[in-house]
Amino acid sequence: MAQVKICGLREAVHVDAAVQAGARYLGFVFFPKSPRAVTPAQAAALGADVPPGVARVGLFVNPDDALLTQTLAEVPLDLIQLHGAETSARVAEIKALTGLPVIKAVGIAAPPDLEALWDYGLVADMLLIDAKPAPGADLPGGNGLTFDWRLLAGRRPLKPWLLAGGLTPANVAEAIRLTGAPGVDVSSGVETAPGIKDAGLIRDFIASAQ
Repeated sequence: MAQVKICGLREAVHVDAAVQAGARYLGFVFFPKSPRAVTPAQAAALGADVPPGVARVGLFVNPDDALLTQTLAEVPLDLIQLHGAETSARVAEIKALTGLPVIKAVGIAAPPDLEALWDYGLVADMLLIDAKPAPGADLPGGNGLTFDWRLLAGRRPLKPWLLAGGLTPANVAEAIRLTGAPGVDVSSGVETAPGIKDAGLIRDFIASAQ
């Protein structure tokens, strides 16, 4: 059964829907440019009653040490997700600084992009394989873009991984079938508008994935 991460949560009703439907990971975005951004105080409130076995993930884009330290002082997170241009060395630094497992997002558009999966797999605890954003895009993820899933056929990354990028209730089962992904991540695919989640779509997505 595929593990599911619902990312970009901003309202308690959607956190509840994700938990009740069987999500394994809840993502809170600490990137001001995103329409899904929350403050540490908001994230702390949203994750306060999450049951054991459901992980709270903080998404950061090229964070400095001060931002990580300040955020973790306010909100208890279980994992850090890095969705920027962080190097392998920086991933290792952030693991040491926070003492938390790190998910590193890797953007894929063409076969050469797959090489990064090995480099990051040596240091990250988990990989998130996403569609590579277009040059100059404001957001590094959550753009509703897919990539050619066949690029992952037969590949086994070094670490546990989640598939992301343009997934919806309608296509997630096929994406899992083609890639063998052990888990999936969704944000825009369960929204009615950027940053506006829909409880019904969350339930449908998790049911289709599992």
